Amino acid sequence: MALRFGDNVSTAETDYGTVLLDERAGAYWELNPTATLVVRTLLDGGEESDAAAALVREFDIERAQALRDVETLVRELRASGLAS
Repeated sequence: MALRFGDNVSTAETDYGTVLLDERAGAYWELNPTATLVVRTLLDGGEESDAAAALVREFDIERAQALRDVETLVRELRASGLAS
């Protein structure tokens, strides 16, 4: 399922990944390059399986591990209220 950040979340890409600002809480979240690749893929309309495939290509990890990592990141972003 595609990912969407809430209207109260601002993003900025940096040399080290992506920074998210939750404007409601005034809290910053920093995504490393791996998480940035996942988020970019999902925001562009990709599925979790597409994001996992991107991780496998970019970082040469096992597909099962990549899929678990994607699922965990998405679950945490949604649980925090940053994304839907």
